[in-house]
Amino acid sequence: MLSILFGLGAALGWGAANFTGGMASRKTGAYRAVFYSELIGILAILIVAAVIVGEPLPAGRALMMALTAGTLGTIGLLMLYQAMTLGLMSIATSVSALLAAALPVVFGMFREGLPNLATILGFGFALFAVWMISQSKGSVTDTIRVAHLADLKLPLLAGIGFGCYFIFINEAVRTSTFWPMVTSRTGGLVLTTLFMLFRRDSWKVQAGTWTMIVLNGLLDVSGNTFFIIASQTGRLDVAVVLSSLFPGATVLLAWVFLRERLSRNQWIGIIAALIAIVLLTI
Repeated sequence: MLSILFGLGAALGWGAANFTGGMASRKTGAYRAVFYSELIGILAILIVAAVIVGEPLPAGRALMMALTAGTLGTIGLLMLYQAMTLGLMSIATSVSALLAAALPVVFGMFREGLPNLATILGFGFALFAVWMISQSKGSVTDTIRVAHLADLKLPLLAGIGFGCYFIFINEAVRTSTFWPMVTSRTGGLVLTTLFMLFRRDSWKVQAGTWTMIVLNGLLDVSGNTFFIIASQTGRLDVAVVLSSLFPGATVLLAWVFLRERLSRNQWIGIIAALIAIVLLTI
């Protein structure tokens, strides 16, 4: 039960982080928002928390796993942003989110064995919920029909990056929590920095954006922390599936604060997510 609560906490944290990150990106650009939120997450939270807790540095293997996780996760994020600029936003979000959840589920089943029937049904409802919530408008069949194979290449790469992040960070935090998170975000920060230097992007942040960037950094770290604790206290596949419901939190926040209308597909997805949560608690 504790793992389920932390998994839901991760979904809420990441969902709120996506909302604030999206607000910041509208004003200052997606890549700058990612860069500064990563920097804030490292300097303002994780290192301080690690010092307060007094957690010793883990073995080199754990740090390498964490560095790999952060790098692959950031590659996934950059691929997703690129897919959104080149193809269909709904199909990019849906495919990447679905694959990100499915890969660790398969890995977890091979490593920890099959869960009970209610949990498997919960996985099915949760994956269906992720797909439906990620639809911005129109029907699922319309989205699939207009998508070409070229549209799926970057979303698939993004989903593989996200899924590998879940798997590698779970391996990295078996003996410690905070230092692997610092290492993971450092890998992501270095990659984002190189990407921005390659693109010759501006580093300037528009006035009035820092509040959202700081919130994004704090919320993203909270989502990562909750996910790690969820995976430490329970099954990896359950932690991943629950955490992957974060699009539901994002669209609900947009509905409340931005008055964005939710589509029929998104409401169906939210209902499916609630059913999944009930099944996973049985």
